[in-house]
Amino acid sequence: MILPIIGIIASYLLGSVSFSVVLAKALKGIDIRQHGSGNAGATNTLRVLGKGPAILVLALDVLKGIAAVWIGRWLGGGSEWAAALCGIAAIMGHNWPLYFRFRGGKGIATTIGVMATLVFLPALFAGIIAILSIVFTRYVSLGSLIFVFLTPVFLAVTGEFGPYFWTSLIICIFAFWRHRTNIVKIAQGKENKLGSKGGKRVV
Repeated sequence: MILPIIGIIASYLLGSVSFSVVLAKALKGIDIRQHGSGNAGATNTLRVLGKGPAILVLALDVLKGIAAVWIGRWLGGGSEWAAALCGIAAIMGHNWPLYFRFRGGKGIATTIGVMATLVFLPALFAGIIAILSIVFTRYVSLGSLIFVFLTPVFLAVTGEFGPYFWTSLIICIFAFWRHRTNIVKIAQGKENKLGSKGGKRVV
């Protein structure tokens, strides 16, 4: 019992490493949460720092989710619940990071890592549809919400109602809560589109 608990704590601490904050501080000496949209994530990194740093942040945030699931599997002896809870803990760490006064991102990149590791095919199908929505609408937030919504839907369609289904449902609720202001902006037509000048880039 003690090892899975250690895994959950370790996953939260790993998730709390906000790579966008760290990178922005290292490259430009700024707090990225005070620029652009104010979000500590890859999309705002793109707006503020450019493509290279954004790709790096995206990759590292995804890797956090992958690593957390494997920590859960290792310390949980292959338990599905241990892996799932460690994944959730990493996302919570990203959203509410211990090291950065609990002001983090919205957890989508880390969610991608978690769900792709837990349920690869449902996450892949949801991801393809989400990417297509971003391509056509240029709303990253909409694509993110589509991804987290469709993943549990696809799991339900396949008859999967175990730990991974409930995990995907919890993560979906997290994501919709974190994106509540984006949802309002999308409805009002005020949401920043990918590639738009939603925030001043730091040069």
